[in-house]
Amino acid sequence: MNEYQGRTLDGASGVELVLALYDGIIRFLYVACEAVDRGDEDARRAAVKRALDIILHLQARLRMDVGGKPAKALSEFYAATFAQILQGSQAASRQKFEHAIACVRNVRDAWREVARDPWANPAAHAGQPATPLAGSGSHGWSA
Repeated sequence: MNEYQGRTLDGASGVELVLALYDGIIRFLYVACEAVDRGDEDARRAAVKRALDIILHLQARLRMDVGGKPAKALSEFYAATFAQILQGSQAASRQKFEHAIACVRNVRDAWREVARDPWANPAAHAGQPATPLAGSGSHGWSA
């Protein structure tokens, strides 16, 4: 990450950081698609690795104890997306990558709605910060 990008994220909220990670997954999957089109196996593998690293990062920071059902749903989403991307890489399938991109976009758009609507988080009603993040660097709905 270059210095400008790092500084851009310095003041970002938890939701904005999650959105940036989802955007990264999408960006790397598009790179993988382009690599499939060129027949560039090394570039495809490198892009897939970066996308999978982000998914693993997101998965590792889920707070199941705080997030409840939404955190469980995100965990299942990450596992399914991880599998879809692996299958896409093994088959060098642009179609599988594009399906994963569509799924990640749908979830990213839901996070965007959360970022716009402070009432989307039940904690906001109790005077807590309006964020689906439970603790520093973790995500999952707080109860």
